[in-house]
Amino acid sequence: MARLPRLSVPGHVHLVVWRGHNGQAVFADDVDRAALLAALLELAPREQVAVHGWAWLPAEVWLLLTPAQAEGLPRLMQGLGRRYVRGFNARHARCGTLWEGRYRATVLAPDWVLPGLLFVETLPVQRGVAASAEAHRWSSYAHHAGLQPQRGLQPPAAWWALADTPFARELAWRRRVAEGLPAAQAQRLQDAALHGWPLGDAAFLQAVQEATGRRVVPGRPGRPRRSSLSPI
Repeated sequence: MARLPRLSVPGHVHLVVWRGHNGQAVFADDVDRAALLAALLELAPREQVAVHGWAWLPAEVWLLLTPAQAEGLPRLMQGLGRRYVRGFNARHARCGTLWEGRYRATVLAPDWVLPGLLFVETLPVQRGVAASAEAHRWSSYAHHAGLQPQRGLQPPAAWWALADTPFARELAWRRRVAEGLPAAQAQRLQDAALHGWPLGDAAFLQAVQEATGRRVVPGRPGRPRRSSLSPI
């Protein structure tokens, strides 16, 4: 069966993941991590893609992005992947692929954006990489928590709506991260990103399908496809 095209819906937030080939590490040290971040923040504005959140894990790269144009997201990821792998291979005297394949992505309805950001910034804790979000240097948490501003990062509208002042927003976010994300929500976000099915209610799914012409819910093997949509 042919693979479905990846979703790229202008004006909507996307949860994106890249994994290392065969689960191998995609970073050797902090120089590599800094190189990928610098490339992301340089290339994203060129492709008119807003960067809302990110987290570097040993064998995974997670991003929360909004493209202004449908072509912006794939162009960004293609350019980012090529630049990073070229530099990584040259620096470590290696050749060949680094990623397990093409990146994976899903599009999030507005009420899934804040959980999506929470998912990304708590992943280092959930994966056992760090004892706390604050202890993990390589994510966007420090910006949203008011610990270290980062030029080029654009918090999503849902984060701005947390409170009326910067201090109150940052405090609210630190509390949300400390509380964590319910396991069921985290699993839905991960599954959606890995399999490419958008997250939202039936009306949102219908709008995405009409905008992209792509099926937005899994089919049922051996049964005729239904015309109605239901959220995953």
